Amino acid sequence: MRYELLYPGAFTLLKVHLDANESIKAESDAMVAMSSTVDVAGKMEGGVLGGLARKFLTGEKFFFQTLKASRGPGEVLLAHAIPGDIQAIEMDGKTSYVLQKDGFFAGSESLEVSTKMQNLTKGLFSGEGFFIIRVSGMGTLFVSSYGAIHPIDVPAGQEVIIDNQHLVAWPEGMQYNIEKAAAGWISSITSGEGLVCRFRGPGRVLIQTRNPRGFGGWVRQFIPSS
Repeated sequence: MRYELLYPGAFTLLKVHLDANESIKAESDAMVAMSSTVDVAGKMEGGVLGGLARKFLTGEKFFFQTLKASRGPGEVLLAHAIPGDIQAIEMDGKTSYVLQKDGFFAGSESLEVSTKMQNLTKGLFSGEGFFIIRVSGMGTLFVSSYGAIHPIDVPAGQEVIIDNQHLVAWPEGMQYNIEKAAAGWISSITSGEGLVCRFRGPGRVLIQTRNPRGFGGWVRQFIPSS
């Protein structure tokens, strides 16, 4: 898939060049502009049950939109609803990726987007809930974030600790555990960090430079209480 990431950073715009009869799927309402040769349609990935699972279990949207160059080559401009970055992941059909809620932005039509259930401990404490997004198949995956996206490469046998509110995407087979940010619960809570994810390499974890929950708390202090 031929694409360009325009204005990278907080207000990234994805420009996709589609050959005749080529298509891309994206989150609902992502289309900004498209050539007259392109058709857009709503689609339920995985049928009704798949759409319901994404909507109520992970917070993703019920419908995706499919943009197809039905009448010759064309271009599509796509944008995310919130200020943030977009990054491409080239998927080889062997390694699946796990995404944060609302992490899926767009991708090749061949990719499969589904839900994945975490174990009890990770579901309770990861900040992502019991169900997260899983993307598999071969093609180009575009993930989105709040803020810029920064990759962290973890060599084999080494570990990195990441605040769970800053996670964007990571390989499904990469090992990680949930733990306290500090040695004790009181320090973990008073430090403002609470729980973190300890990832073990090898693998690359994509993180976002801003915390959406933290931003929400900052905004609420300016809203008059009833």
